[in-house]
Amino acid sequence: MGGAVSAGEDNDELIDNLKEAHYIRSELVEQAFRAIDRADYYLEEFRDNAYKDLAWRHGNIHLSAPCIYSEVMEALDLQPGLSFLNLGSGTGYLSTMVGLILGPFGVNHGVELHADVIEYAYQKLDFFIKTSDSFDKFEFCEPSFVVGNCLEITPETRQYDRVYCGAGVQKEHEDYMRNLLKVGGILVLPLEEKLTKITRTGYNTWETKKIIAVSFAPLVQPKNRDNGKSKVVPLPAMFEVRTLQDLARISIRHTLKKIINQDKAKSGGAAKSGPRFKRRRVHRRRVDSVLLTNKHVFVSRMIPNPMDDNNNCDEIEEERAEEDEDEEEREQGDLKPEPPINLLREKILSLPLPEPLKMYLLYYREK
Repeated sequence: MGGAVSAGEDNDELIDNLKEAHYIRSELVEQAFRAIDRADYYLEEFRDNAYKDLAWRHGNIHLSAPCIYSEVMEALDLQPGLSFLNLGSGTGYLSTMVGLILGPFGVNHGVELHADVIEYAYQKLDFFIKTSDSFDKFEFCEPSFVVGNCLEITPETRQYDRVYCGAGVQKEHEDYMRNLLKVGGILVLPLEEKLTKITRTGYNTWETKKIIAVSFAPLVQPKNRDNGKSKVVPLPAMFEVRTLQDLARISIRHTLKKIINQDKAKSGGAAKSGPRFKRRRVHRRRVDSVLLTNKHVFVSRMIPNPMDDNNNCDEIEEERAEEDEDEEEREQGDLKPEPPINLLREKILSLPLPEPLKMYLLYYREK
């Protein structure tokens, strides 16, 4: 599934294409997509395909097409502080983007059928937290994943504000999925070959909207155990009691970000990010063309008449100037752009605090 937009050369260009095709329509969703490099969730030997609008699968590891994730993120209508359940959480790519919007006081849970995929997801999550500057630009709700079949959750014990299912849901399981929602909650799932948005408007009332046609592998049915009963999947705790130390870290980082934004406003705008490479212009040059037909040679020389000599000189000078500009752009393109400064990190490191406390405020990120 996918192929709705052109491939990009990098993550930003992929997002540009998704915006142009109106798959990404809100600023909040755009920021989340730009903050997470899709290629980081691919195995190294497949990274060249990361910026194509195509699904990818290798063994149990799977990523949906970018256009599908875009529609899902828009349909979920995410807000800070909400609870989110990802059924078939896979690599954790979607859950990590969601966590950037939910903020530190949201709930971000995932259920995944395959234990090896959960291990892969935690590796990618650890890589993001330790290496990505986006971690410092957002207030993050870290996802928690559990192994199990999502059809073996007890709906009566847990309900969420937002739920997404990443596998085709059979019609007989629709009610089961809807009951995972709180009143006012939103469920997005593939249902009868359509990506579908279901909003719970009351205790026994729902609104349904079909979004786009999709093709997903169906949900795997639970297997009965020897005693004839299926295994119940234990979800993570909905709300964990935060330590005072953790709450202080969240508050300090939030306050420092506000100070940084105020300083930006006083200085006339946000800090500039690293320059993006310019596309090389293509100029049409005068050429001598030779046409061979029936052993006769016709030479067509695209040259001006003698009366046009002055105009031609001006055009030659203009063309040379454009060539010089192109050469300068090529030289700049050979140089890697300077990465943007992580202002929050710089601010924390400048504080008159003991080094261990600074590292705690930085979540022990060494970058």
